[in-house]
Amino acid sequence: MTAIKHALQRDIFTPNDERLLSIVNVCKAGKKKRNCFLCATVTTERPVQVNVVKVKKSDKGDFYKRQTAWALRDLAVVDAKDAVKESPEFDLHFDKVYKWVASSTVEKNTFISCIWKLNQRYLRKKIDFINVSSQLLEESVPSGENQSVAGGDEEAVDEYQELNAREEQDIEIMMEGCEYAISNAEAFAEKLSRELQVLDGANIQSIMASEKQVNILMKLLDEALKEVDQIELKLSSYEEMLQSVKEQMDQISESNHLIHLSNTNNVKLLSEIEFLVNHMDLAKGHIKALQEGDLTSSRGIEACTNAADALLQCMNVALRPGHDMLHAVKQQQQRFSDLREQFARRLASHLNSVFVQQGHDQSSTLAQHSAELTLPNHHPFHRDLLRYAKLMEWLKNTDYGKYEGLTKNYMDYLSRLYEREIKDFFEVAKIKMTGTTREGKKFATLPRKESAVKQETESLHGSSGKLTGSTSSLNKLSVQSSGNRRSQSSSLLDMGNMSASDLDVADRTKFDKIFEQVLSELEPLCLAEQDFISKFFKLQQHQSTSGTTTNEAEEMDGIALSRSYTSGVPQTVSSEKDMIRQMMTKIFRCIEPELNNLIALGDKIDSFNSLYMLVKMSHHVWTAQNVDPASFLSTTLGNVLVTVKRNFDKCISNQMKQMDEVKISKKSKVGILPFVAEFEEFAALAESIFKNAERRGDLDKAYIKLIRAVFDSVEKVANESQKTPRDVVMMENFHHIFATLSRLKISCLEAEKKEAKQKYTDHLQSYVIYSLGQPLEKLNHFFEGVEARVAQGIREEEVSYQLAFNKQELRKVIKEYPGKEVKKGLDNLYKKVDKHLCEEENLLQVVWHSMQDEFIRQYKHFEGLIARCYPGSGITMEFTIQDILDYCSSIAQSH
Repeated sequence: MTAIKHALQRDIFTPNDERLLSIVNVCKAGKKKRNCFLCATVTTERPVQVNVVKVKKSDKGDFYKRQTAWALRDLAVVDAKDAVKESPEFDLHFDKVYKWVASSTVEKNTFISCIWKLNQRYLRKKIDFINVSSQLLEESVPSGENQSVAGGDEEAVDEYQELNAREEQDIEIMMEGCEYAISNAEAFAEKLSRELQVLDGANIQSIMASEKQVNILMKLLDEALKEVDQIELKLSSYEEMLQSVKEQMDQISESNHLIHLSNTNNVKLLSEIEFLVNHMDLAKGHIKALQEGDLTSSRGIEACTNAADALLQCMNVALRPGHDMLHAVKQQQQRFSDLREQFARRLASHLNSVFVQQGHDQSSTLAQHSAELTLPNHHPFHRDLLRYAKLMEWLKNTDYGKYEGLTKNYMDYLSRLYEREIKDFFEVAKIKMTGTTREGKKFATLPRKESAVKQETESLHGSSGKLTGSTSSLNKLSVQSSGNRRSQSSSLLDMGNMSASDLDVADRTKFDKIFEQVLSELEPLCLAEQDFISKFFKLQQHQSTSGTTTNEAEEMDGIALSRSYTSGVPQTVSSEKDMIRQMMTKIFRCIEPELNNLIALGDKIDSFNSLYMLVKMSHHVWTAQNVDPASFLSTTLGNVLVTVKRNFDKCISNQMKQMDEVKISKKSKVGILPFVAEFEEFAALAESIFKNAERRGDLDKAYIKLIRAVFDSVEKVANESQKTPRDVVMMENFHHIFATLSRLKISCLEAEKKEAKQKYTDHLQSYVIYSLGQPLEKLNHFFEGVEARVAQGIREEEVSYQLAFNKQELRKVIKEYPGKEVKKGLDNLYKKVDKHLCEEENLLQVVWHSMQDEFIRQYKHFEGLIARCYPGSGITMEFTIQDILDYCSSIAQSH
């Protein structure tokens, strides 16, 4: 290890001006790699730097290279793992933890001890030595032997110093003078000792010879001190002479300072006075405008606006510290306050007069709109008031109490005005809808009351034969007798009328136009008023995520604008967006109830009107929400839309209820059920109304409910029918439903259309089989016996040998069904089918053709059995398939 230490010192550390103090052979813990060396070194230059260097043997040779170096000051913890048990493992905590395993415990302890000594001598920092034996760490070293132990390695190293080049040259010269220096070292050392003694003696003699020179130097110093004393005396006299001049100069300097200070103060005072004069002086023209300005003319309003802005600037000037204590400033501020109060009072009084005058002037124009479905235009009034918008903003910033009072008065006056206008407007709309005058007189075209109509209708169909709630349609049905039911059903199939009279279509179209006109008149009125309020009262119409409900807004009275005061300055609790909505709710508080009343009237006139209202209201709500989803108009129309949707759902529920309650006559055949025809009318009307509508989804849901109710009710009536066979009721009505759905092409009812077609086909086949039965009954029984014998195992060609089924018996049975008898039976069957089926659905020929096919199928079956079981017998039926076709065609044409 000593040889390695010297080699490392010579090859690595000496070129870097470092001394190697301790070395330990280590490898990394947990890894099998070649060993390396950790070296503790110090630099030879001052200040001393202490490092821990990792040295590794090069892969290309036997020399060592420096791999990594850490400064000892970066070392935080030295962990020896175990203070009692000897272990070669230890950790050094620099920027991270380095785990090492020493080649021996002695080397590890020596290295750790060296680290501790270097820390104590050069750094004196707090390095934690944990799990280290106390024998290695002796923190208190007194003196003597312990001290030498503590610093043993360092001092031993300090005693060894390499010779520099000059020292080596001197020694070589000296050794050349003594040839025996190498052969006889003791003689050389004695010679050097003698020469050193000679040098010491020479030094002592030189010191003794220089004593005289020292005495001479001391005398010279004494003379120099005397000269210094004389100079000090002269300087003192000069200072006394200049003392009076200094005092005079100080007085002059102080006087100049006071003059400069006075000038500076005068400049500052002038600046303050100019500031106050420039910023707190109001022109006489502005004062006159505030006191006497004309608030009726545009020029006067502009002058008052400029004066108010100038006054506000004077009042809001940022005074410097101490200005508010000046009497003149206080007087000027009081004057400004008086002017502000006087002008605010005059402005508020004038605007209140304008509000009152607007109510009277607008009332005079209501007469011209009373007969027309239009609302008065408030644009001229808004245009005149907007001239005061800047003054309202000034009033809002300077006197919020009067601004609030004006807001309350505006809402009070305008709410009464709008209430009169809107009520008259809705009254005209109701008159146009119902066809009544203001005195309550009805026109001749007005339908009768629904209760009377309902009684007449129930007399026809037992409970209710009308599902739409349309009084005019019910009125039409009520005048029809039961004997005309077939013609009525036939008219239901007319796509031009769709079971609704021309009066129904006209009334519904008129209602749709009136309702659309009502909404079209209300929208611009509300939007114009909201725009005016935001501009006139200076309220920003920003988007707000938080909103109040309509009920909360209706609870607001004139002074409940959600505010509080702190030193006269209002602090708004709700946003300005909410304030606009609250003002609109107070002004137009009658719109929602009037709309609800109009909707109730339209629903009472004809429940189908709810379809028109749902489409129109949805479109207007969608438009309003695109503009501002939290506005008064959007909220109000949204609330009304809920009512319209409830009426629509109620209309659907009533139709379903009437389907469930329908009863049929026991004495007449059923035909097309009334609610099936009414569903056709509803679907055709709904498709025309909801074309490209926003609320198409609501109609699709209603379709699903209605069609399922129609299916269930058809089956219920078919099961209860006594006059008409069940299959006929199902076949005719589902055929009608399928035809309706195919014509209207309602996408959400595709599955129901397929189901209706399937039900129609199934019940048509069932009715044909049931009604046709066995027209050749005896022949049918004979061949059933033949098939039974074949099923028992008898071969088909041997059946003729059976006594009961021989050829003679077959001929006997065939003779009982000549062509004349067959035609007679088919004619009776045709009459029976014609008696069961209704004319309006026109399915007689379809059913008759299906029966013809079924009869031909039975005929072919009998012929096949004869050919297989009686081969070569020459037995045939007394009529052919062509005869059957001729019989069926002749019967159909004769009827």
